[in-house]
Amino acid sequence: MPNAVILDAESLGPEINLTAIKETVSNLEVFEQSTTQQARERLANADIAIVNKVVLDAETLQQLPKLQLICVLATGLNNIDLESAEANNILVKNVAAYGTASVSQHTLMLMLALANRLPLYQRAVAAGEWQRSAFFCLQNHPTLQLSGKQLVIVGQGELGSEVARLAEAFGMHVTFAARPGNEANDKRPALDDLLPDTDVISLHCPLSEATKHLINRERLARAKNSLLLINCARGGVIDEVAALEALRSGRLGGLGVDVLPTEPPREGHPLLDALSEPLNLIVTPHNAWITPEARQNIVSLTANNILEWKASK
Repeated sequence: MPNAVILDAESLGPEINLTAIKETVSNLEVFEQSTTQQARERLANADIAIVNKVVLDAETLQQLPKLQLICVLATGLNNIDLESAEANNILVKNVAAYGTASVSQHTLMLMLALANRLPLYQRAVAAGEWQRSAFFCLQNHPTLQLSGKQLVIVGQGELGSEVARLAEAFGMHVTFAARPGNEANDKRPALDDLLPDTDVISLHCPLSEATKHLINRERLARAKNSLLLINCARGGVIDEVAALEALRSGRLGGLGVDVLPTEPPREGHPLLDALSEPLNLIVTPHNAWITPEARQNIVSLTANNILEWKASK
């Protein structure tokens, strides 16, 4: 039975049961957080490294001759030097689709809140506008009825497909845009062709050269002024500065993001500064995935990865 080390268990959040992983190994050593330098020491006798965001670079992997498997507690592998892992005969396995229900629920939450101008009406109530109103309700921020509206989704994977299913339950018309950068070979309509008639855009695509600033100043200028824009994909898929400018000038109906280009945003970000302004803007701290069910599913899928690796030896 192999020895395993979890380098950053704290990233899974509170009250997560690691039993499924413990049952697949002879010994599981758990560290709440680790630096790359600490990882070199803590993995010295490990057969399996279990890691979420700790960087395992080439220098680190070359110093770990016993290491045979890296289990990443996420879908993204950008913190692992994959070439070095392959050169050192270290298999790297990730987890996917663990948070489909969680992220799609969060996406619909952003969509509903923006459509109903929740940030603006919450601000109005807190400021006493309802209390002072001559009428029984406030109507100064026109809301958007989702039924019958056009939703364009970029990314037709498991997440995008589940968001489509939920949106259709609200009576929305859903269209998937062609893969950015591959429009000529894709039977789906290009985003540029869909923009003028789109009421809501929801992004569920990876960040790549083709998707960086996919939603930019030029595309926003061609969209409806009432457009709601939602990004639960990766920071940088939209040009956040351009989107904020459009929101401030009334050329964008609402903006909801769960991701920023740098996380955590220790140096700040224009969207965070704008939260104090009377805008239809929501920023959540990359927590679309954090339901207990989704986080526990990561443990189960990681245990399966270990079992598959053991069976292949």
